[in-house]
Amino acid sequence: MIKVGIVGVGTVGSSVARILQENADVISARAGASIVVKCGVVRDLNRHKDLGIKLSTNVDDVLDDEEIDVVVELMGGVDEAFKVVSKALKNGKAVVTANKALLAYHRYEIAKIAKDIPFEYEASVAGGIPIINALRDGLSANHIESIKGILNGTCNYMMTKMTNDGVGYAEVLKEAQELGYAEADPTFDVGGFDAAHKLLILSSIAYGIDAKPEEILIEGIENISQDDIAFAKEFGYAIKLLGIAKKDGNEVELRVHPSLIKKEEMIAKIDGVMNGISVVGDQVGETLYYGAGAGGNATASAVIANIIDIARSGKAKPMLGFDRPMEVGLSLKDPSQIISKYYIRINVSDRLGVLAKITKLFEENSISIGTIVQRNADESSANLLISTHKAKESDVQALLATLSRLEFVNAKPVMIRIV
Repeated sequence: MIKVGIVGVGTVGSSVARILQENADVISARAGASIVVKCGVVRDLNRHKDLGIKLSTNVDDVLDDEEIDVVVELMGGVDEAFKVVSKALKNGKAVVTANKALLAYHRYEIAKIAKDIPFEYEASVAGGIPIINALRDGLSANHIESIKGILNGTCNYMMTKMTNDGVGYAEVLKEAQELGYAEADPTFDVGGFDAAHKLLILSSIAYGIDAKPEEILIEGIENISQDDIAFAKEFGYAIKLLGIAKKDGNEVELRVHPSLIKKEEMIAKIDGVMNGISVVGDQVGETLYYGAGAGGNATASAVIANIIDIARSGKAKPMLGFDRPMEVGLSLKDPSQIISKYYIRINVSDRLGVLAKITKLFEENSISIGTIVQRNADESSANLLISTHKAKESDVQALLATLSRLEFVNAKPVMIRIV
């Protein structure tokens, strides 16, 4: 029998306890042992009383219980969660977590503490999609050339509604909040930070890159408008918030931002709250992973799969998928040196000579224009919708800074990278 302690019996934790009870027959058959929850840690003892498990407000009732084999950390946060999993590992207990923020900051420290003790985290990225084990095991014979992921269901839902229904950002955000897809303070989701945490976890497995969120390029969807969506449709693109990891020589690009991607690409077809991840290996080519990226049951499914894996083997896999350095010499690419195509929306006063001055600035910043579309915004202004050929990020940022200072530019220009 495998005895489990759950630290944080919320939406996911209660789903874990319920599924372990309801599907006990198939779970025990697959694990080779019965798996039961001995204790759950909660803030409020009056909640989840109907789960039929012992509840406590003291985390040490789990961490110091010698009978508990596996600690499931679902409390969220970074610093307190790190203390909890560190103590659990030092007490010889296997750990399963769904905490992406914890791993975004402390994955390498945890790997050093865990050593030969199982530490699993499939549910930390893309909910019920088994992307962690796909990278660590299924694709382990490959050099990973790139990862492109729709890693946040809230943003994907919002972009889908804006594209299909023609609604504005503020309206669709309010709807997402009413449906429970977005928090009252949605910054973590719409600002790209949630997706960035997940991308950092995947990049460590794929490339052995130890980067923190503050070191990579992160942008959200807050500035996307119907003008941008109309341009995307006209030129055969979809707009998605993507997490991108890509090897370029001895450097690895890590970035999260809205992206214009060709509609025929498989990942462009992933709509609603669903997640999708494209992984390109040098031997297998492209593989695509699709499914529910959040929700109590989907996330709990991944948590329990990790517990079953621990029960089967009782042995630790290399936490990040490697026992020695992955590829000697790989380093994080400076975001300012990224090369991409770009789309730029500029609202300008509709008067003689403006377009000529704008195109001259592009030339002066070594940026070649691909297409220009002009749309009247109102009686006195117009939106210039411009796509570029490949350019350097630092040159584009310099151009945007210059444009923002011009007296005939009426608002901060909006830029979206073309992937």
